[in-house]
Amino acid sequence: MSRQSVPNRALQRTQILTNHILQSSSPSNSSLSPNVCLQFSAPELTEKFDFDVREMRKLLDAHNLEDRDWLFGLMIQSKLFNPQKRGGRVFVSPDYNQSMEQQREMTMKRIAYFSDKGVFDGWLTEEGPKAELKKLAIFEVVGIYDHSLAIKLGVHFFLWGGAIQFFGTRRHHEKWLRETENYVVKGCFSMTELGHGSNVRGIETVTTYDSNTGEFIINTPCESAQKYWIGGAANHATHTIVFSQLVINGTNQGVHAFIAQIRDADGNICPNIRIADCGHKIGLNGVDNGRIWFDNVRVPRENLLNSVADVSPDGQYLSSIKDSDQRFAAFLAPLTSGRVTIAVNAVYSSKIGLAIALRYSLTRRAFSITPNGPEVLLLDYPSHQRRLLPLLAKTYAMSFAGNYLKLLYVKRTPETSKTIHVVSSAFKATITWHNMQTLQECREACGGQGLKTENRVGHLKGEYDVQSTFEGDNNVLMQQVSKALIAEYLSAKKKNKPLRAFGLEHINKPCPVIPSELKSSTLRCSQFQIDAFYLRERDLLQRFASEVSLHQAKGESKEYAFMLCHQLAEDLGRAFSERAILQNFIESESALPSGSLKNVLSALRSMYALVCLEEDPSFLRYGYLSADNIAAVRKEVSKLCSELRPHALALVDSFGIPAAFLSPIAFDWIEANSWSSVQG
Repeated sequence: MSRQSVPNRALQRTQILTNHILQSSSPSNSSLSPNVCLQFSAPELTEKFDFDVREMRKLLDAHNLEDRDWLFGLMIQSKLFNPQKRGGRVFVSPDYNQSMEQQREMTMKRIAYFSDKGVFDGWLTEEGPKAELKKLAIFEVVGIYDHSLAIKLGVHFFLWGGAIQFFGTRRHHEKWLRETENYVVKGCFSMTELGHGSNVRGIETVTTYDSNTGEFIINTPCESAQKYWIGGAANHATHTIVFSQLVINGTNQGVHAFIAQIRDADGNICPNIRIADCGHKIGLNGVDNGRIWFDNVRVPRENLLNSVADVSPDGQYLSSIKDSDQRFAAFLAPLTSGRVTIAVNAVYSSKIGLAIALRYSLTRRAFSITPNGPEVLLLDYPSHQRRLLPLLAKTYAMSFAGNYLKLLYVKRTPETSKTIHVVSSAFKATITWHNMQTLQECREACGGQGLKTENRVGHLKGEYDVQSTFEGDNNVLMQQVSKALIAEYLSAKKKNKPLRAFGLEHINKPCPVIPSELKSSTLRCSQFQIDAFYLRERDLLQRFASEVSLHQAKGESKEYAFMLCHQLAEDLGRAFSERAILQNFIESESALPSGSLKNVLSALRSMYALVCLEEDPSFLRYGYLSADNIAAVRKEVSKLCSELRPHALALVDSFGIPAAFLSPIAFDWIEANSWSSVQG
């Protein structure tokens, strides 16, 4: 096989690029013309890396690297994870040729294997940031293998188990947590209804209390109140957390959470419970999503998760939180953990797609640019660099943002709950949108090979599409972010106090001034980049507040005023999220000593910032940057692409994803498609 050496310098324009290709090509069969020869040889990737890949991985994964590698090893060793030999290598991935029923069965077998190996030890019974970070690391590795397996575990541990932890008290913890951790109890989470998804406050399931028997009665009063998309409900769950309106003595006390058994130990559906399958989906068919109806189901009084509110034996409603809005907000706490895990898992999905697409582009050739010359590597085309390398830089930026979000979550206090809600909402939306854009571009960049499920990229699109809508529709989440920002802004303005929350402290300082002419050195300066993001965020926040106030002055309600200003709200949500991501990137980079690692991260940070400037119409729409400025930004992005191109392999190898979890085209795509491979 021919071997390819990629120079550690920026590739120049077409002629220099052509000379480099001609000099570095080493055909494996000299009797063939270069074109023919290179069509039938996929060179091994070799490169003298400018920076330490292991150190970069430590920055990206941030914690529990040994635990991650241990779980990778467990999966590679077991036949349950469908090892397949392709092109002389072994790959593990779910068998997507299986029926929905078979995929669900395999998901449960893999969970049992994990349980036997002690993977879940301490997930619910150990406390503290260290234990939670280990759980998150393991969960991320599971997601790299199979999204269905990760979601199945997420529903059981983070939603069902998390609800018992957050909402329950000692009696619930002692009864349920150990059996949940050991998978004796199989839990699900019944919040979403057919008629109410994002609007949890409007759910229609009703629960009343019978003081004569000391029982709560849970009822589905109409078809739109059926619990819908409940992961685990269709086949496997024995218990569920039911979110319901609690009516006491004719007064609706709002949404509360109850434990209800839906199956017995033998898998039989309990009396007065009806369950139906949601059916085949565009992805995640290893998860048994179901629908549940409750026909006046009676549960003991003790099954109310009562950390927020309780009902006495004689039927009196008791809560130390008198404000109904604050009580409702408390019941949304488990969704925060869901948004955290969704965001970080989406980052790893993007890493998989980019690792495969970029590796493929470093061995796949197409078209000659000189007569009888060798065909050109895909990644040596500036257009191919432009489609993938900005996404790579964004994925790096979002990896650092995800690490920040995890630390914010595991170190949470009552005082930080609002910040966690806002940041997790913004990052969940931004990162999952980025993931779908990345997977689509990677699929196209792999051409026809991207259509094969064994090559993962195309199939991941269907698997991860759901992330844009579950645990909160992304557009709704961004509206919540904007509402939280304007509330904080107006409160500080009314009290004549400086802003202290959500990273808005920069608004207390003088407004940044953007130079009229932007040179390359300015564009790559972190201070210029963050100033531009600060300027956009503060101006959009002020515009949003002004527009809402204007509508209210005309007699509109606050909610309707928000609706009328939805475009500004969308712009503001994006500005907040991208500023927070850039800020984390700058802080991560600044903590490093000078050297090659810091240099490449500086280029990635500049790429992220400048692509955001280029892509968001707000910078032109509101005059933060001129048309000439944007043209300079675009030109600089192209320069950064050529500078980052020599580092592409090192940057994706730094993701730390073992070869077995990628795909055949990430390595020798010719051998993987050869006759011997097909027969073998």
